[in-house]
Amino acid sequence: MKDTDGKVAFITGAASGMGLGMTRAFTRAGMRVMMADIDDKRLQAAAAELRAQGAEVDTHACDITQEEQVFAAAEATVQRFGKVHVLCNNAGVSVGGLSEELSQQDWDWIVAVNQTAIVYAMRAFLPGMKAHGESGHVVTTASMAGLINAGAGWGAYNASKHAAVGMMEVLYSELKDTPLGVSVLCPGAVNTNILEAAKHRPAQFGSSDDRPIALNPIGDTLAHGLDPDVVGELVLDGIREGQFYIFTDPGMEKQIDRLFDRIKLGFAWARNNEHLKAANQGELVWRTR
Repeated sequence: MKDTDGKVAFITGAASGMGLGMTRAFTRAGMRVMMADIDDKRLQAAAAELRAQGAEVDTHACDITQEEQVFAAAEATVQRFGKVHVLCNNAGVSVGGLSEELSQQDWDWIVAVNQTAIVYAMRAFLPGMKAHGESGHVVTTASMAGLINAGAGWGAYNASKHAAVGMMEVLYSELKDTPLGVSVLCPGAVNTNILEAAKHRPAQFGSSDDRPIALNPIGDTLAHGLDPDVVGELVLDGIREGQFYIFTDPGMEKQIDRLFDRIKLGFAWARNNEHLKAANQGELVWRTR
């Protein structure tokens, strides 16, 4: 999707952080943006600032854990702008605690925001994006935690972000013969307000009880993280250049190398396993893409 001028984007979590950074980058590139967020007060303030700078944006307060609200947001975007070219599944949350200590409501909230909401958005937006036949793009914000182990206390977040990466891998295959591209954003430390996400936790998912989003303190790390506006520009570059994986911290490649080393050890072990040898499993190939 080389030409972005006049194109329309829908962005969740757009009132702050990376979602706001994407909105700023997109509008500077001539795009029109429907900004969605659960925090309507912050959303309106962000939109007002952008409009004062000449950006063409509108807002839709939306709890993306509710399917009907996501579909309503898609309808509102089309009514306002005519069509949608870029879908950004950006909103994300986390709650800290060991896997067995998290309540079922903790797990349900994290999965609802970080995973199921992506399903809602694909069902709400993709049919229209395919129907108008113009070039477009889907960007989902995962995390480096969607590729590697984020450590103790990140179990639910890790699982949901791995799911986000997996869904985008499949969507890439499904859309490869269409004018729609796919990217998955896997940021490292970015200076966002994810630490405040629990303030807007819907009642049906219980309370976070003032628990941190992880067992290890990360506030200082985030505070010194990458500027979200830089991430917005990276995402715009990724859309224009058809880049599937969008990384914000090239230095984390070493962690990916260690992951693949462990995977290769697993294959080496399997290759020498007597039971697999006897079953001739070494000759089978599972082809993907």
